[in-house]
Amino acid sequence: MNTIIVPIDFSKQSEFALKAAAYLANKHKAAIITVHMLELSEAVFSSTDSQQAQQAVFFLKAAEKKLSGFLDKDYLEGISVTAIVKPYKVFVELNKIAEEYASDLVVMGSNGSDGLEALFIGSNAEKVVRSAEIPVLVVKKDFEEFLIERFVFACDFKDESLSAFQKALAFAELFSVTPHLVYINTPGDTFGSTAELQNRIQHFLQKACTQGEVVIYNDYSVEKGILNYGKSVGADLIGIPTHGRTGISRFFMGSIGEDVANQAKIPVITFKI
Repeated sequence: MNTIIVPIDFSKQSEFALKAAAYLANKHKAAIITVHMLELSEAVFSSTDSQQAQQAVFFLKAAEKKLSGFLDKDYLEGISVTAIVKPYKVFVELNKIAEEYASDLVVMGSNGSDGLEALFIGSNAEKVVRSAEIPVLVVKKDFEEFLIERFVFACDFKDESLSAFQKALAFAELFSVTPHLVYINTPGDTFGSTAELQNRIQHFLQKACTQGEVVIYNDYSVEKGILNYGKSVGADLIGIPTHGRTGISRFFMGSIGEDVANQAKIPVITFKI
């Protein structure tokens, strides 16, 4: 792991994310890139109005000072931290930062009162998840130690999910954990027989050039199945694939992936397909 990006909005949730990132950075000798995005329009900075331009510079300098104060944390001692302030919110810029600093992960906090509810519905984190080319880890509470010991990755085991699956395996290897792989089998049109699903999974694993046990877990809905299976194995992290700009993977049928994130009591990490 080289660098970790942490979007900062000065909330307690972004501090939760910063603290988790610091733990990961210490463990893997990585650097942290913090990014704060102002609510200013691009037009403000391109304006020929001198007073408006001066106000924009004032806000930019004030944000830089506030970010510097926010980063004055004991747990960041010994970690290389780069503070970046962007004048306006263009979330795709995180990809440019990730490329420039060879970043491996975005760590972002939840601002939803009920988990990630507010965060994934028309919010900043949803935009980050959909635009980021690298994995996005979303945390919703403070941790003394951000330990990852039981990692559940839910997948549909179709060819389009292969890249997300391989990213999830690489992530698990980085943390020296064996992922709990699960397929959620539900009633209705998506129901598959044991033989059908085993054949699909075997074909998928061969393409991925890997082996492993995949649990076929039956439940009334995909989101309930993921949460219930995660609880049954004592998971401390849930991984899901996403289609990026087109939203959650088809496996999650629209809002299901968001529902998992909303309802989960543990961190969620997304891998772009």
